[in-house]
Amino acid sequence: MKIVVIGGTGLIGSQTVNQLKLSGHEVVAASPNNGVNTLTGEGLKEVLQGAQVVVDVSNSPSFADDDVMHFFKTANENLLPAEKAAGVQHHIALSVVGTQKLQASGYFRAKQVQEDMIKASGIPYTIVHATQFFEFAGGIVQMSTVDGKVILPAANIQPIASKDVAAFMAQTALQQPVNKTLEIGGPEKFDMAVWVKQYLQATHKSYNVASDANALYSGAPIEADTIVPEAAVFLGKTKYADWIVIPENQR
Repeated sequence: MKIVVIGGTGLIGSQTVNQLKLSGHEVVAASPNNGVNTLTGEGLKEVLQGAQVVVDVSNSPSFADDDVMHFFKTANENLLPAEKAAGVQHHIALSVVGTQKLQASGYFRAKQVQEDMIKASGIPYTIVHATQFFEFAGGIVQMSTVDGKVILPAANIQPIASKDVAAFMAQTALQQPVNKTLEIGGPEKFDMAVWVKQYLQATHKSYNVASDANALYSGAPIEADTIVPEAAVFLGKTKYADWIVIPENQR
């Protein structure tokens, strides 16, 4: 079986490709780095020839509202018709737990457009909603820092290791499409501030951290469990405290 991984050289994509190669299938990592560009359509017809499954784990290089909407809308306007013409039998896309509840955020509005386009495409699909990756803790600190203080929503988070996400994506690629959204997350639910403090302590960074019920998440208001799974079909086995002490080049 030929499987094409869009965004196949990124954090999730590269690990998904490696997992799938172990299963003995023909796997192609598709990205602008190797001549496949969903924004321009370059290389799509060629890479999709003979493909049965497409796994899309690509992401916008810019999270500015207009940029991210352009990325997901344009990419799927090119990718989905090309898949249909090639006879692709299963489209799998990685999205985010809570997307439908975070529509005040430009990023999540764009992800919702992507999901709606997939559902309307006529291609059998599986959409995977994952929680935030362990690797995103630093990014959350950056986007939540105001005047040197980290102000976080008073909410819960259930982060997952990227390698566990990749394992689930690879497993899903070998299964039949379910034509619905599946939720996955990490093994532990934290208060967001508690999780971020663990990250800061382990990485020897010094910030004041506070919770605020009115703080926004990626520009959107958030409730206690907005970004944790409601009905997870898979929970990663990797615990954050174990992962964060492993040297980065060995994860």
